[in-house]
Amino acid sequence: MERAGEPLRGYWSLPGGLLETGEMLEDAVKREVLEETGLRIEILSRFDIFERIMRDGEGKAEYHYVLVDYIAEATGGEMHPASDVSRVEWIPYSELRGYKVTSGTLEAIERAYQTHKAKA
Repeated sequence: MERAGEPLRGYWSLPGGLLETGEMLEDAVKREVLEETGLRIEILSRFDIFERIMRDGEGKAEYHYVLVDYIAEATGGEMHPASDVSRVEWIPYSELRGYKVTSGTLEAIERAYQTHKAKA
């Protein structure tokens, strides 16, 4: 999905968002994917956990994210961009390098692809 707002407007990234108080992590993943893309998913496995700290021009932390990546498959819904998304598309793995993606996203997708492919 292409981000419609800041930070990183115009960059492609994976769906994600804030965890609501009392919400289980996998429920939040399903909710965020549905809200941002219109797709219902089944989670296959948790893949990776990492932090991203984005600093301003003075070096102060402006954004601090803890990211948990999952491997999932679409099970229903109709794909469409939400208000905070410019575009949502299925992108063939072989074409990913042609997109402007957020830092670390391409590497995470490649590791997930290789891991999932090896298990299949």
